[in-house]
Amino acid sequence: MPKDYYQILGIEKGAPKDEIKKAFRKKAHEYHPDKEGGDEAKFKEVNEAYQVLSDDTKRQQYDQFGQTFDGGGGGGFPGGGFPGGAQGMNFDDLGEMFGDMFGGAFGGGGRRTQRPRGNDILVDVELSFKESVFGVEKEVTLSKNNACDHCGGVGAEPGSKMDTCSTCDGQGFEIKVQRTLLGAMKAKATCAECSGSGEIPETKCEECHGIGLLHGRKTLRVDIPAGIEDSMKIRVRGEGESIGASGDSGDLFLRVHVREDDRFEREGFDIYYRLEIGFTQAALGSEEEIVTVDGPATLKIPAGIQSGEKLRMKGKGVPHSRGRGDQYVIVIVKTPKRLSKKQKKLMEELGLEE
Repeated sequence: MPKDYYQILGIEKGAPKDEIKKAFRKKAHEYHPDKEGGDEAKFKEVNEAYQVLSDDTKRQQYDQFGQTFDGGGGGGFPGGGFPGGAQGMNFDDLGEMFGDMFGGAFGGGGRRTQRPRGNDILVDVELSFKESVFGVEKEVTLSKNNACDHCGGVGAEPGSKMDTCSTCDGQGFEIKVQRTLLGAMKAKATCAECSGSGEIPETKCEECHGIGLLHGRKTLRVDIPAGIEDSMKIRVRGEGESIGASGDSGDLFLRVHVREDDRFEREGFDIYYRLEIGFTQAALGSEEEIVTVDGPATLKIPAGIQSGEKLRMKGKGVPHSRGRGDQYVIVIVKTPKRLSKKQKKLMEELGLEE
C-alpha cells in the first residue's frame, strides 16, 4: 500500500531537513519497541520514512511519484523493506538516541563510546545527634580494587614502554555487528585485549601482573558536613572500585544514619527540647539549667508561663550557610499529684482559678 512519509512523520511536504530530523527523533522515541507502550511496526515505518526524506535523491524521487510511491519493496527502492535494504541504512540518529539501549555507540558518526568506569560503593555510617549537627571526620575502611601503586594503574613495569594494541590498533575499541529488530547495526565495544586503553605493556608490572589493579583494604578519612540529616548521602568522587588506567574509578557514597537522642528533636535547622517544671516555678518564674548541643545553658522562665509554651534560645540550633538555627524549649508544667493537708489548705486560701 502506498505510504505518505510526510504524514507518517507529521510534517509538511516542504519541511526543511532539520525539521525532518526533529520529527523523526520524536516519533522514533515514542514508538521504540524497547519502551513501554512502544510499537515495532510504527517504529520501522517512521525510520523508513526518515531514510527517504533525509536523502535528497530519494526524496526527489518520492516527491516526483507522489503518494503512489511505495518504499516497501517492489514499487520503490531495490532491496525490499527499508529503502536501500537493511545493509544500506544510516543509523547516525538512532545511535545518538538509543546507543545506550544496545550497549554501545553505533558506527557512522553516532555517539562515541564512553570511557569505562568502575562500580560505585555504598557504605553506611552512624553518627551521634551532636556529630550530625556540627559535622565530624569519619574514618572509613574499604575492601576493594585499587589502582596498583607500583605501576600507577597502567599495568606496565616502571621504565618499560607501552606498545600499541594490535587487536584494536590503539583505538581502545572494536567495531562489532549486532543483529537487532532493525537489521544489522554496527556498534563499538571496548577492546578486551587492552581493556580500552589502546596500549599493551611491553613488560607487565611485577606487582599486579599487568592488570593495573590490586585488591586490598584502603582507609579514608571523610569530612561529614555540619547539619547533615538522617538518610542523606555523601559522595566521594573516585573512591569507588578502580578499573585501572583504562577507565575511571567509581564513586564512594556514605549513607548517614543519625542515632536518636532522647533529649532533642530536630526540624530543619531548629532543635526542640522539652523542659518539665513545677507549678510554683511556673507561677513565680525561675532560672533553669538547659541542655543544648553546645553544652549547659541558663534559661529564664517568665512568671505565669503556661504548659506547652515555647521559649526561643537564639543561635543554639543547627549550623547553616547563613548562621545557625534556634533551640526551642517546650515548657511542660507538672501539676502535683499528692498534697499534704497543709498544702491543700494553702492552695484553697490562694483561690487560684486561672
